[in-house]
Amino acid sequence: MDQAQRRAYLIDALLREQPRYRGVGVPGDEGEQRRLLRSLMNVRPAAPIGEDFLRVQDEYLQEELARKGITDIRDLDPVEEGLYLWRGDITTLRCDAIVNAANSGLTGCYVPCHACIDNCIHTFAGVQLRLDCARLMQEQGRPEPTGRARITPAYDLPCRYVLHTVGPIISGPVTARDKQLLADCYRSCLDLAAEKGLESVAFCCISTGEFHFPRPLAGRIAVDTVRAWRRRHHSEMKVIFNVFGEANTAVYRELFGLDR
Repeated sequence: MDQAQRRAYLIDALLREQPRYRGVGVPGDEGEQRRLLRSLMNVRPAAPIGEDFLRVQDEYLQEELARKGITDIRDLDPVEEGLYLWRGDITTLRCDAIVNAANSGLTGCYVPCHACIDNCIHTFAGVQLRLDCARLMQEQGRPEPTGRARITPAYDLPCRYVLHTVGPIISGPVTARDKQLLADCYRSCLDLAAEKGLESVAFCCISTGEFHFPRPLAGRIAVDTVRAWRRRHHSEMKVIFNVFGEANTAVYRELFGLDR
């Protein structure tokens, strides 16, 4: 199969899973096909699926990843010892683990083609990731608390693992508790990464998107917390601060004094 054939196969398989989609066909336009496939993956509940589907899905996602290109941590230059600042798509980053800013349900974003990092990570890791997260939640029996961390395989992402953490949601003035919980997210991820013997972790800008934590304050908490954790543990773990948009890029460049 080529990519077009794989995409059509995956769309057809996901449509046939749900009786409510009966009569919906595969669009002829490539852009519409891509949007429909991602949407179907986003709304699909956590459930097992056949090996043939997984084989084709994995081939498709690996080809898409190769098309986008992979950035390896070994090719990055630190901004200070052990710390890196990188602007790019975290789903194309090769390191030991990337951090997902999850919601308390932990099983990903179900909004079709939503631009949040939770949606992107679950889309490009493949449908296996949601099933793993659902198993964690079933074992736990309650929503994921803010400030903790859980780990899963990364499946079709170039990293080895995904660390899932739920950041604080800001709906008014930022409180001392909010700051503590955000710092807990970073510490929990680093603690879990160290426990698993990981040597590199890439953090997204936790809580600064849909959860509305002010970017400058969130960036300061992130950098201060990571620096303090590395000093306290005498750790050589490499930590990447991944930024995507202009606003967070400017925050972190200022924090590291890169524009002086």
